[in-house]
Amino acid sequence: MTRPEGLSKPATWRARAAEFFEALKNAPRAFAMLWEADRRSTLVMAAVTAAGGALPVSQAWVTKLIIDGVLSSVRRGASPSQGLRSVLPYVAAEFGLILAGSVVGQLRQLTDKLIDHRLGHLINTRIIRKALSLEAKHFEDADFYDQMQNARRQSEFRTMALVRSGFLLAQNLLTLGSFVAVLLAFSPLVALILFGAAIPAFVVQARYSSLQFRLETWRTPETRTMSYLEQLLTLDTTVKEIKLFGLGEPLLSRYAKIFSKIFEEDAKLAKASSVKALLWGLLATLSYYGAYVWIIYLTVAGRISLGQMTLYITVFSQSQGTFQGMLDNLKNLYENGLFLQNLFSYLGLESRVPSLPAASRPAEDPARGIDFEDVWFQYPGRRDYALKGLSLSIGPSEKIALVGENGAGKTTLIKLLTRLYEPTKGRVLFRGVDVRHFPPEELALRVGAIFQDFVRYHLPLSENIGLGSVEHLEDLARIESSARKSGADEVAESLPHRYQTMLGRWFDSGHELSGGQWQKIALGRAFMRDAEVLILDEPTASLDAEAEYEIFRRFQELSEGKIVLLVSHRFSTVRMADRIAVIRDGAVAELGSHDELVRLAGTYARLFELQAQGYR
Repeated sequence: MTRPEGLSKPATWRARAAEFFEALKNAPRAFAMLWEADRRSTLVMAAVTAAGGALPVSQAWVTKLIIDGVLSSVRRGASPSQGLRSVLPYVAAEFGLILAGSVVGQLRQLTDKLIDHRLGHLINTRIIRKALSLEAKHFEDADFYDQMQNARRQSEFRTMALVRSGFLLAQNLLTLGSFVAVLLAFSPLVALILFGAAIPAFVVQARYSSLQFRLETWRTPETRTMSYLEQLLTLDTTVKEIKLFGLGEPLLSRYAKIFSKIFEEDAKLAKASSVKALLWGLLATLSYYGAYVWIIYLTVAGRISLGQMTLYITVFSQSQGTFQGMLDNLKNLYENGLFLQNLFSYLGLESRVPSLPAASRPAEDPARGIDFEDVWFQYPGRRDYALKGLSLSIGPSEKIALVGENGAGKTTLIKLLTRLYEPTKGRVLFRGVDVRHFPPEELALRVGAIFQDFVRYHLPLSENIGLGSVEHLEDLARIESSARKSGADEVAESLPHRYQTMLGRWFDSGHELSGGQWQKIALGRAFMRDAEVLILDEPTASLDAEAEYEIFRRFQELSEGKIVLLVSHRFSTVRMADRIAVIRDGAVAELGSHDELVRLAGTYARLFELQAQGYR
């Protein structure tokens, strides 16, 4: 199999050993998560593991006592009833051990299921919470999506598999410790041969676990592509265009092609691993049967009793199986530890937007609004600047419109104000205070925003509006008031259960809305928050001109005393603003009222005239 550079196996045994022990370091972190998820079940599993480790040698020893007791009774010429009475305590003990084994097995299954659910919930919660805490720049970076995909794809399964292997490994060690005492008493050489013969197969499997990890990490972009194609082919938001343009089969064919490539790589690796593991496994089998023959010979020669023969054969068989199981579980710890590096690497991402010290935060100046001072901004991975020395001052209760061509920097400016991004150079001030002094949570309460690509929540209408202010999610009066401000009250009246109607088609009894209706609801979310700053970034693109005009007429009245930033391509709307800033090439090219900019006869006047001609 051809592997890209950087994904080949470690070149030396030292590098392989270092990788092995590095992967095992993730085991304690996984068990710490287990302890956090469910302490009671962790303790039960530990007790079950200890009991399970002690049972095999106890059962083998009791079987020896039963056989030797029977033979002793026969040699003494005891009656059947006397012979039975002599071994009956041993039979009862064996029954107790078998019953204990059944109880241990059932407890293990039950506890395993409880741990699986609790641990999976904890991991998924941490992954989601980490995503919530990251800056917006991460979500526009393909490498980040690869990293998050690696963390999400198998973390729940791999963590539980590592925990399960860890407990089984501990049980193997306990069982093996008791077996080793018996084997060493019989023959240290035989013990060495039995255990040593199992090691080569372990080394082969561990090596292929490393290769599998590297292969899956390398092809993360392909698996993400498959997930994306699945969404395109199954979501309600894409089904119309997929059917209209006949894209179903072409996209499905692309999906199948990627799957075939991945399957072939996996199959080739699995076949190579299986063949080599089988060949080395024969060595372990031959060593067992060699010891088996030796035990029979010693019994026939009268050097050990029949009960001892039974004990040794049982111990030989189970000890090699236990040792092989120990190596398998150690290999599983290594393999799952490799994959958990993805999870812990993702969880270790710097998750907080850097803030200036609260102690140095100056007092706010109510006479000032928002100031952009020589702001430069460069998106991650880009060479060009989206903003180039932009400076703009907005009064404490001013309504300002931002206009300009797509890509000019209007939305970028808003992202900096809301701290979705940090300026590359320059400062953004709010009430005379650098916004870096404001924790993102505080700024979010003081700034309300709605964007063109607003979310359509498949939830009841009341929650679709109420989510604009989570602390007032149950305040129906406030929700209805916000709906009236945005025109969403008309939408509510047209629905069968008004504000309790489920929206969207994903759940039972859901109602789909038009683009304009969804937009009114999204506007209602913006009105839910009693913010000092309101940002409307193309919020009415799906509304007709009359509906948009009516909303903004009311909006002017309702936003009295607030700072308003409006981004729109409709000049009938932007002329309502106190001032209009024309953004071109990442800077403010023109600034003034509608009349002033028309008289200037610059970019704004030209664009206004072009749009006006469409209505003549």
